[in-house]
Amino acid sequence: MLRGRRKLRIETERMTLRPPVHSDFRAWSHLRAQSMDYLTPWEPNWADDHLSRKAFTNRVYWAQRSVTGGSALPLFLIRRQDEQLLGAITLDNIRRGPAQAGTLGYWTGEPFARQGFMREAITALVHYAFTRLDLSRIEAACLPENKASRGLLETSGFKYEGVAQSYLQIDGRWRTHVLYAALRSDRRGKTNVS
Repeated sequence: MLRGRRKLRIETERMTLRPPVHSDFRAWSHLRAQSMDYLTPWEPNWADDHLSRKAFTNRVYWAQRSVTGGSALPLFLIRRQDEQLLGAITLDNIRRGPAQAGTLGYWTGEPFARQGFMREAITALVHYAFTRLDLSRIEAACLPENKASRGLLETSGFKYEGVAQSYLQIDGRWRTHVLYAALRSDRRGKTNVS
């Protein structure tokens, strides 16, 4: 749990990763609306009020509860040079005890895709999860045809582990996903050069 600690911030070369705050609403709703056609093929259906202030307020409160309770780390990617919101990354479903694991999810606004921001965020969040949260395993899943996301996971050190049939509802229907994982002590061989 993160109770009593200073505000959660993870610094990368170009960004600050931090939980959403109420004043992010305009930037978030604008970026999501601007990127709707780009994002919706890869995400669950958006609720009718997805871009509303009320829905965003609920998202901020959920983020606060999740961080405080230690069940998730929902973070916005903020470019330091101009405070621009680029997207979001969440380490969710954090499980303690014998599992010591969490599930990674992310999105980037279309104007900021394929510029290395999400790889930078994944690298920083996985390092934080292994070193500060003492997790042992980070899982991720994506649609088999999402070549960009698969490549991102593979170059970020995640290894392919298999297929999950009807794993999540994406764009209104149950979809099969490919599963990846990064392990703190991974002896399966390197996938990225560093």
